[in-house]
Amino acid sequence: MSDLPFDLIRRRGLMMVLSSPSGAGKTTLSRRLLETDDEISLSVSVTTRAPRAGEVDGHDYGFIDLTEFNLLVNRDQLLEHAKVFGNYYGTPRLPVERTLAQGRDVLFDIDWQGTQQLAEKARDDLVSIFILPPSFHELERRLFSRAQDDPVEINRRMAKAADEMSHWAEYDYVIVNRDLDQSVMAVRSILLAERLKRRRQIGLAEFVTGLKVGH
Repeated sequence: MSDLPFDLIRRRGLMMVLSSPSGAGKTTLSRRLLETDDEISLSVSVTTRAPRAGEVDGHDYGFIDLTEFNLLVNRDQLLEHAKVFGNYYGTPRLPVERTLAQGRDVLFDIDWQGTQQLAEKARDDLVSIFILPPSFHELERRLFSRAQDDPVEINRRMAKAADEMSHWAEYDYVIVNRDLDQSVMAVRSILLAERLKRRRQIGLAEFVTGLKVGH
């Protein structure tokens, strides 16, 4: 009797979204996940905002002007797009679709607006996680301690945080980021479970048929 053709089973990749108000920890969580999991890569968004210190075009974001951004929208070449703090952001469709077809996962660091659009276009491929801070005061402390924005920008982000957090119930999972290591473990556990979902294992039916007939 020959061995079962286990290699018949292929996995379709998934889109994992991490969303949170600024300062709740999604960027740090994303970085930790990417450092420890070779099967997931970060989606590189395009944006009309100017690069921040240390950001590299094509790696952190694709930095484009508003005219080019609007062309991508009109040609339906973005999976999602949104205006955030006066700037436009979007996810190019083709690189994501190629990655999913190869059985690899794509990580998204986007807000609730983009998540809603992904859900409309590709709900079966989507896994969404909302990250909450342990308290509003802790959120404010984190924003000031990272020293990336001036006080005016921080106050604007704090004012917007309450609205962003009101969308928590639209997500598949919610994590309160009290402890970074525990939150990383929670995200990894979600990713592992979602990879094993029946609908993402292509060829599973044929494999089971082979088991039943003794192949």
